Amino acid sequence: MRWWRGKNFWRKVIPVMVLAVMIAKFGICHSMADWKTASRASAGIAPDPATHREAIVQVYGARAFGWRGYFGVHTWVAVKPTNAADFTVYEVIGWQVRRGAPAVYISNRPADGRWFDAMPEILADVRGEGVDKMIQRIDRAARTYRYKDEYRAWPGPNSNTFVAQIAREVPELKLELPPTAIGKDYLLDGAVFSKTPSGTGYQFSLGGLLGLMVGREEGMELNILGLIFGIDPLGPAIKLPMAGRIGGT
Repeated sequence: MRWWRGKNFWRKVIPVMVLAVMIAKFGICHSMADWKTASRASAGIAPDPATHREAIVQVYGARAFGWRGYFGVHTWVAVKPTNAADFTVYEVIGWQVRRGAPAVYISNRPADGRWFDAMPEILADVRGEGVDKMIQRIDRAARTYRYKDEYRAWPGPNSNTFVAQIAREVPELKLELPPTAIGKDYLLDGAVFSKTPSGTGYQFSLGGLLGLMVGREEGMELNILGLIFGIDPLGPAIKLPMAGRIGGT
């Protein structure tokens, strides 16, 4: 039998080929991008406030800009109170700190705006009765965020640390952040134990570099140097660095 016809050969090679294609595709898309000209326009997936008068909270994620996008995503929270004409977006932006401004950035940019060409996806969507009170708590959590003047892309605190903390303070979101949300496991004030961002389980974390998470929404995740390996039995799905969640919903 020729070596390339053996089952063991293809079992080893196919995953490597898939990963290589993913990296190449992402690299080609982003190598052409320039932050000055990259699109921040609406992706057309957020509800129109003119026709959706109820209160809405959405959480979005999109691949980070540049080389960081190989590994992780940028996440943000968008809210619209009842009868509001616009969404308000809460996010942490690293270059704000380098300019001497707060890391927490609150704006009325498009809720579903592309993150420098990267297409966003909805991570949570909550609407209707009781959401206005959730929005008030989200606003309070954002404005009192512990690391409003600090930012580190790895292991945190960063944009995903911020969104994870909002989710812990507003567990009604039941937010499961993707495994590519590096920084979500960086706990505030050096804490070692905490509830998961979804509020449906618990986690152990050493500075966002090593940890274990178990929750109904998250399944089981192992954090090694900020890279997540995990399974979601209820999905079912597996979670891998760079690739993210594979399978399930």
